[in-house]
Amino acid sequence: MYRALTRGIEVTVEPYYLEEQSDPDENRHVWGYRIVIANYSSTGVQLRSRYWKITDENGVVDEVRGDGVVGEQPILGPGDTYEYSSGCPLDAPSGVMVGTYQMQSDDGELFDVDIPAFSLDMPGLIRTLN
Repeated sequence: MYRALTRGIEVTVEPYYLEEQSDPDENRHVWGYRIVIANYSSTGVQLRSRYWKITDENGVVDEVRGDGVVGEQPILGPGDTYEYSSGCPLDAPSGVMVGTYQMQSDDGELFDVDIPAFSLDMPGLIRTLN
């Protein structure tokens, strides 16, 4: 599990390889990830948008921006949590994802919350350091 805490908002990520959707012989690798967003602050927030930077092991970078997550812009009061699952295909057997959520507080302030960098690695992949 990977965690980041920004202004009382905790983002936890658990990635997993989707073997049934992947085809390594065709350079298709798919991961799912489960994200839990917990509001430990004293004010309510709404998730307005997301930004992802996805880099595969070959250095190919894909940036993704959009409103909300999985079609929603959840509102989290103090003590609330929100959970969702999504996925990411890559043309390589490993990569890294990192990003931010733009949140809006009850008083209208917009601020970014860190999504921790997390590794996408095909199970059984043998790594070598150069």
